[in-house]
Amino acid sequence: MNDKQLLRYSRHLLLEEIDVAGQEKLLQSHALVIGAGGLGSAAAPYLAATGLGFITLMDHDQVELTNLQRQIMHAENGIGKSKVASGKEFLQRLNSSIQIDTIEARATTQLLDELLPSIDIVLDCTDNFSTRHLINASCVRHLTPLVSGSALRFDGQISVFDPRKPASPCYACIFSPEESYEEVSCASMGIFSPLVGIIGAMQAAQALQVLIGFGEPLVGRMLLWNGRNTQIDEIHISRNPDCLVCGKSH
Repeated sequence: MNDKQLLRYSRHLLLEEIDVAGQEKLLQSHALVIGAGGLGSAAAPYLAATGLGFITLMDHDQVELTNLQRQIMHAENGIGKSKVASGKEFLQRLNSSIQIDTIEARATTQLLDELLPSIDIVLDCTDNFSTRHLINASCVRHLTPLVSGSALRFDGQISVFDPRKPASPCYACIFSPEESYEEVSCASMGIFSPLVGIIGAMQAAQALQVLIGFGEPLVGRMLLWNGRNTQIDEIHISRNPDCLVCGKSH
């Protein structure tokens, strides 16, 4: 690190769990943030501010007026612009020394197979089961850690799936790809504005823990946030040996 970086990240360097070695890891790391909406709007800025050296933003959507209630990477003058372009502008204003790449597209298996060999961690900030399953399967295949978050109405959840660890479950261990789940969205159900900020910031925190390697990330655990009662619950989840994605026969 140069003198400017030592000063900029000095509050991290004071933490013995991070220190110079941990900050150096962040400067060399590459995170893929899939979804530049509510969750991504909270997760990506913290990754950028903290000095994560390379961030790729992926989203196929454009900024709409209804997004501005909670998606803080975007502003009124960005309406109609692609979310990844709007997000990149925001992140570069936060930290001009890091590299921000954008992909204006939906996540696909082929695209992720091309990207993940150079990615250190994935943050799933999407809002539907089919995309989450696709991302999870790709991360399992490439042994890439995945931080998965979701938020709807007043309820959020977050977990970390790390296929490098033999005991770690994957997303499909909890939500089987064979099950059919009702797809609901904030467009029809509503969402409490700060909820995506809370869960997205937690996703950033979990990603930093995994990349630096300190503490106990949410591997094998799922955190449930109830915004009505300001209550946090935790459930323990185990790897399913018969999982269709990460089971022994796959």
